[in-house]
Amino acid sequence: AGQEEAKESLKEVVDFLEKPQRYEEIGAKLPRGALLVGPPGTGKTLLAKAVAGEAGVPFFSISGSEFVEMFVGRGAAKVRDLFKQAKEKAPCIVFIDEIDTIGKKRDGGGFSGNDEREQTLNQLLTEMDGFDNHKGIVVLAATNRPDSLDPALLRPGRFDRRIPVELPDLTGRKNILELHAKSVKTQPPIDLTAIARATPGASGADLANIINEGALRAVREGRKRATQDDFEESVEVVIAGQQRKSTVLSDHEKQVVSYHEIGHAIVAARQKGSAPVTKITIVPRTSGALGYTMQVEEDERFLTTRQEVLDKLAVYCGGRAAEELIFGEMTTGAANDIEQATKLARNMVTRFGMSDEFGMMALGTVQNAYLNQDTSLTCAPGTAERVDAIVAKLIEDAHDRALQILKENKFKLHELARYLYKKETITGEEFMNLLTRENPLMPKQQ
Repeated sequence: AGQEEAKESLKEVVDFLEKPQRYEEIGAKLPRGALLVGPPGTGKTLLAKAVAGEAGVPFFSISGSEFVEMFVGRGAAKVRDLFKQAKEKAPCIVFIDEIDTIGKKRDGGGFSGNDEREQTLNQLLTEMDGFDNHKGIVVLAATNRPDSLDPALLRPGRFDRRIPVELPDLTGRKNILELHAKSVKTQPPIDLTAIARATPGASGADLANIINEGALRAVREGRKRATQDDFEESVEVVIAGQQRKSTVLSDHEKQVVSYHEIGHAIVAARQKGSAPVTKITIVPRTSGALGYTMQVEEDERFLTTRQEVLDKLAVYCGGRAAEELIFGEMTTGAANDIEQATKLARNMVTRFGMSDEFGMMALGTVQNAYLNQDTSLTCAPGTAERVDAIVAKLIEDAHDRALQILKENKFKLHELARYLYKKETITGEEFMNLLTRENPLMPKQQ
């Protein structure tokens, strides 16, 4: 579920294995290999197994790490043995998971030509060149690091078809949740669309874990059916970890965290380009968070304007700004906010072309697009210094804007922080009702 484009691409492989004569009659040659690329947990291995099951052919599966042996020559021998079995059982599918383990780019110096990994890769290339794809052997491989693969693997006649297996969109997430929820006894009403909306960027494995965590929570609380509350809590478990009940904050710390989180929420609510606040909590989590403010977009978004990015920067700065405004000092509680704000501001300058000084000039490239998405600068040291200065200015301006919003809403900041301090967790609806409610003691806005 949730990988419609990838399934469509692989249907052709199934059709070829079921009716090879249709392709032979017209003279068409199907690719010998297809590379499934995407982030971890998106179902690449599951898709490969599904293709073999759909076509009703034998399935040979091996991980790239299994080819890496301590003794020279063993990896190459394993490759020969794998393809020997495949030829005997053809038509069939050979699946190599984590192919980047053996398929990394080779050195150009010529001094590492005999190392074990390189011998294994050479043997794999030889085997793929050595079989006729009319015999019905299709090689599928999976990786989350396609940029690290040797070009020889990707040339026509080998892994010449690349099938992206991306993180699911809103519809895909809902379908995946529904699939896993079928095996869990639930207490209606269950709104999986709300869960799907709250989990942008979640992989299929994450979503399966959310449903399972919801079921486990129901069992822990002595119930025989999982409820909507269980699944909503499990979203938070996957995002921020379990509630850390052993952590007892002092009254002052709890007060600081309350103002910090309400600071984020008010800055978000008072800007047009921010996602709606859905939950605010000051219950510590095992991830290290002492509290957090959850925002969920009402619709799936694929593009973000410059103003929306600036609004998001201001939201990141809202917690620290609230601490400074109310207590006149800083705490370490904003560490993650600062990290996220710096990363976003740097992307504005180096990747998004959103700075006045550099305009539409790319100053960085993304490394490991399917893993941590770190950006490495591709500019001179002097330019990098200017980039740092612009990033610092963007964050400073966002902080000033957050501070100004909170000064204008200081009465509500006090009121909401006291309410959160008392209740510890409030919904977005409670927050907005209090924020927009007229209070006779509130000073009139000029």
